[in-house]
Amino acid sequence: MNSLEIPDIDLKKELNKCKSMEDLVGKNGLMQRLFGGIIQQFLEAEMEEHLGREKYERQNGEDRNYRNGYSSKNIRTSFGEVGVNVPRDRKANFEPKIVKKYETVCNELDKKVIGLYARGMSVDDIKSEIDELYGVDISPSMISKITDKVMDTANAWQNRALDPMYPIVYMDAVHFKVRDQHRIVSKAAYICMALDVKGYKDILGIWVGEQEGAKFWLSVCNDLKNRGVKDILLACMDGLKGLSDAVKAVFPEVNIQSCIVHQIRNSIKYIPSKDIKAFLKDLKCIYQAVNETMASQSLQALEAKWGDKYPIVIQSWNSNWDNLSTYFDFPQDIRKIIYTTNALEGFNRQLRKFTKIRTVFPTDDSLTKALYLATEQIMVKWTSPKQNWPSTLAQLSIMFGERIEQYI
Repeated sequence: MNSLEIPDIDLKKELNKCKSMEDLVGKNGLMQRLFGGIIQQFLEAEMEEHLGREKYERQNGEDRNYRNGYSSKNIRTSFGEVGVNVPRDRKANFEPKIVKKYETVCNELDKKVIGLYARGMSVDDIKSEIDELYGVDISPSMISKITDKVMDTANAWQNRALDPMYPIVYMDAVHFKVRDQHRIVSKAAYICMALDVKGYKDILGIWVGEQEGAKFWLSVCNDLKNRGVKDILLACMDGLKGLSDAVKAVFPEVNIQSCIVHQIRNSIKYIPSKDIKAFLKDLKCIYQAVNETMASQSLQALEAKWGDKYPIVIQSWNSNWDNLSTYFDFPQDIRKIIYTTNALEGFNRQLRKFTKIRTVFPTDDSLTKALYLATEQIMVKWTSPKQNWPSTLAQLSIMFGERIEQYI
């Protein structure tokens, strides 16, 4: 057989039948059938090379090996699904390279589906897009099966080993709607972002659970510890009640910094519009103070002026002051990094962009898949360490000594 001859297809006759591009490259078109023939020839050639002889040639000796029929296999290609017959040998040690290699190329379809899913497209939209691009009528269940492949990778990522120490960790949760037993409920995606000893950002994990609570955060911290984290120098978080205690229960030496921006937002909820401008001006004297002494004096002044009118707000600042004032112990460069969780909130906003089309997720797994794929897309751009990190690391090394130096 000529090496360019395609089995069972009269090329000239088939070409004469093609009246449009659809006949040539569309679903069940000529290219789809030709491609199957080409792959089949490669498989036959591989088997001959594996046996060391032509198809019907016999070999003498005890080590001789023979063909042993075929096993059918369907491969998804850019031209649609192609059926091939994979040769087998009696010793069952024939490993075809072309199909294995081509499966990577065939996964172009899987990658396309997963890529569209990652960008927030619905199953129906993905179905239409794939049909238009490849002429493949792919069912919603097949789309789910393809995207389910992501779960193994997502689980491996979620359970990967972590560094023994992280200088700075941010903790926050973002909420999504998920269908649960015919009800639509709000689920929290607990997210932990870190700066490692080299200054690179990393998402340590995303945990989907019930509405945000300190008890679940405790399980998150235990998971971090089980995956290898021994120490965290600074943990930045919102003012969720009990959260700092949950973190300290697992990492006793951690320094807690409650997010100043969250605290300000929570404060102004109780201030009417007529007083907001004046109140914020006095509040700024606290969080922009040179040191904690000046900040404490400004807080006392705020209480003297506004305490009778807005006691809930003043009480919140006083009761959370130990965690709100941590950043005053550090130089200005480090204060900018730890006084707010804005770095993580920026990540959360990007997650929202990828998931905004889906107002409700059908299952927890579908939410997990979407968040993992979005995270993968976002983190691709995190190629540089934090600006001025060497200076920051030097300061942290002086302040924390052996706790950080042993891991540098």
